[in-house]
Amino acid sequence: MKKILSERMVILLFAFMLFTVISGPALAGEYSVKDLNEQLVMSTLWCQRSAEMRAISYQTFNMAKMVFDLDMQKGPSSKPRAVVMDVDETLLDNSPYEAGVIGKDYGYPRGWDEWVYSARAEARPGAVEFLRYVREKGGDVYYLSNRKAEFRHATVSNLRRLGFPQVDDDHLFLRSITYDKIPRKKRISSDHNIVVMIGDNINDFDDIFRDKEMNARMAAVDLMKDHFGTKFIVLPNPI
Repeated sequence: MKKILSERMVILLFAFMLFTVISGPALAGEYSVKDLNEQLVMSTLWCQRSAEMRAISYQTFNMAKMVFDLDMQKGPSSKPRAVVMDVDETLLDNSPYEAGVIGKDYGYPRGWDEWVYSARAEARPGAVEFLRYVREKGGDVYYLSNRKAEFRHATVSNLRRLGFPQVDDDHLFLRSITYDKIPRKKRISSDHNIVVMIGDNINDFDDIFRDKEMNARMAAVDLMKDHFGTKFIVLPNPI
């Protein structure tokens, strides 16, 4: 009897699953943007409320300071030393924008311009202190962001409000034509020795990662593995 019940339960469970797949909102087109925004709940909470995220941020900039100090110990550099920083989700925390679209039937890019113009993003823990340290030691700070050029005034306002150093036209490189950051990086490296780069997207670092499918990007990371933690430092960005 138990065996029969067990078999019936398996059949019923399979039938229920099949019904769910056929009748439920299984196709991406059947989900609203509001439904999909629910995926932001846990990742946004983790970014805003977890001690681990805060610790990782401090750890990132502590590591960057160690890398910078090790390079300083090599003695005088042929070119001035520099650090190159992504802005969004590296120096600035935009999770309030993500939190704001939860429960709404719209997402990025709607509302993003208004958020940037508000200049209300807060700094990642440890970011301001690290960049001020670089300046104290004679290094230069460059901000390499894919924010649109029209956001320059708002971005400058936001970064200056938080106390970031060297926030000016010579050190803030925004997107004008292409998302590819490498040409802008090359402009910096033409007269500076880039000691360390920090970002939340693998494309922030080198063009070897660009325009590749997933497995090729993984292979590129393996090829460049010695650069991570020594030249490139990646911050997590689950949102």
